[in-house]
Amino acid sequence: MSVGLALVPVLLMLALLQLMDSFKLVRLPAVLVALAAGAAAALLLLPVHDWALDASGLEVESFSRYVAPVTEEAMKGLFVVFLLWRRRIGFLVDAAVLGFGVGTGFALVENIDYLRRLTDAPLALWLVRGLGTAVLHGTTTAMFAMVSKTLMDRWTDRHALALVPGLALAVAVHSGFNHLPLPPVALTLVIMLVLPAAIIVVFQRSESATKEWVGAGLDLDVELLEVVRSEIFAATRFGTYLQELRQRFNGLVVADMFCLLRLELELSVQAKAMLLAREAGLVVPPSPDLAISLDEIRYLQSSIGRTGLLALKPLRVSSDRDRWHRYLLAEAAKAGLRR
Repeated sequence: MSVGLALVPVLLMLALLQLMDSFKLVRLPAVLVALAAGAAAALLLLPVHDWALDASGLEVESFSRYVAPVTEEAMKGLFVVFLLWRRRIGFLVDAAVLGFGVGTGFALVENIDYLRRLTDAPLALWLVRGLGTAVLHGTTTAMFAMVSKTLMDRWTDRHALALVPGLALAVAVHSGFNHLPLPPVALTLVIMLVLPAAIIVVFQRSESATKEWVGAGLDLDVELLEVVRSEIFAATRFGTYLQELRQRFNGLVVADMFCLLRLELELSVQAKAMLLAREAGLVVPPSPDLAISLDEIRYLQSSIGRTGLLALKPLRVSSDRDRWHRYLLAEAAKAGLRR
């Protein structure tokens, strides 16, 4: 009973979030990696906290209010930062799932450590740990991931600064709940009623926004791809801009730019179509030529160079989203091979 109360509720919450993801943006292997990352963060931090508590001379209550929220949220956030940096998070929906997954892994290790140390503790403690503290860990990391993703999309040239508000919010919520003058069971009820509800509301709105973006984005990408493939492309704004680039770059480089635009549009269409199929409960495998296309994109980017890619940026809807599209398709291809 103690083990169940300490470990199961937060896992059920994580499973609920993943089930709510109609596009299945986050596959089970990615969730397991997030859980492992959170567990590793807790394993690294537990001995550090034991040492810091003794060295600082602080009371446990003061340490939990002012020190632990900062160190724990920062440690949990490291893997989220890695995912954002590698463009492994495309929408707030997968930010919520992966962030909650990291927090869940952290909470599981922390509660297992408590189970090991406090073998005779009453069930009320495990109720508080499992329904309260564990859910708090998952929710605050999900908040950090969602806020950071939102700001990184807006502040494209200030990614480091975009991480600060989300981390500050996670720390403030964590520390704030540790400050509440409520009995442990009452505090657990507050956490269970407030934090998951807030995450679910934001999640549902993000899901709706994602549906609108995928549907409208697919239509736009298909139209752009038809223009790129048409004979009138040279007369369009895109074609005129590429012609102007011939004054600054070698003709072969400009030709590579055109090929890169076409390939990115093709993969974007393929990724969005796959997401719409998933929402309908269908499985659409990626193109058998996907590996060749991904290799060609890497070659073209290397051939064009950093300066050329910067010059091409006005014609690319979102290079960050393009990287996420390629990651999504590559993961789907790996899943197909495993089957």
